[in-house]
Formats: sequence, C-alpha cells, structure tokens
Amino acid sequence: MKNKQGLPQLFLRLALGAGFLGAGLDRFGVWGPAGAPGISWGDWQHFMEYAYKLMSFLPYGVAEFFAAIASGAEVSFGLLLIAGLWTRWAAMGSGLLTFIFAMAMARAFGIQSPLNYSVFTASAGSFLLSSLPAYRWSLDNMLKKRKEANASPGNILSV
Repeated sequence: MKNKQGLPQLFLRLALGAGFLGAGLDRFGVWGPAGAPGISWGDWQHFMEYAYKLMSFLPYGVAEFFAAIASGAEVSFGLLLIAGLWTRWAAMGSGLLTFIFAMAMARAFGIQSPLNYSVFTASAGSFLLSSLPAYRWSLDNMLKKRKEANASPGNILSV
C-alpha cells in the first residue's frame, strides 16, 4: 500500500514549524518592534508581561526562566520541523509544549482563550505528526535513504 501522506504531512510540518519559529522570533524583535502592525510582542519585556500572566503563581525570575526555556524550544522545534530533522522528536516536544501552554492559558484566561488561538489544535497536529511512519521531503528521509544505500550488500564500505 502506497503512503499517500506525503503532501499533507509536509504541509503540517511546515505550518507548525513556521508557527513556532515565527512566534519564538517575535519575542526577540526579529519581525519588528513592539506595537508595530502584526507584531505580538516585539521584544522580551513585552513578551514577559504576557508570560508572567500565564505563570503568575511563580516568582517572576522562575517564570522568566521557564519562558526562556519555552522560547528556545519553540525556535528549535520550528527549525527542526521545517528542515524535517528529528521530526518525530520535534513533533512530540512541540505537542507537549503547546499542550502545557494551552493549559496555562486556560488557567490564566479561561478555556476560551486557547480555543480562540487554536493552541489545542496545534498540539493535536504536533502529536499527529509525531505518529506518522515516514516524513517524505525531509532531512530525516534523505539521511535514512543514504544510510540504507551505504548499508547495502554491494557496498564495500558498509563492512
């Protein structure tokens, strides 16, 4: 049976990756300054105002530490998903990260907030992506094919 998930998984991988990368880089002002059209935060200070609302039960320094870890993870997951490298792990990590984010949003602002921003949808999409058997048009697939070619019986270097 032929795998017909090539284009849908590519679209899901790129959409999730771009979303994580875009949001993560916004916190560092890459897309423009705070207050500019289309910019959510524009700098770390404005992002932390929001992040602290999500984690108001923690001391500010601890919340900032978790926000930095989450931001680094988002940028990393975004890059890995776009490239298709360690896709299964990046998708599992991004699914867990967005689920935790959705729960924090629901706790801080009510359940409608993560629903309005499709955070549960992003989490579910990430978990679905992690469950796929293969990732066509990815570095993972290219590396797998290279490894199989090098391990073939006719290859003297594989001994």
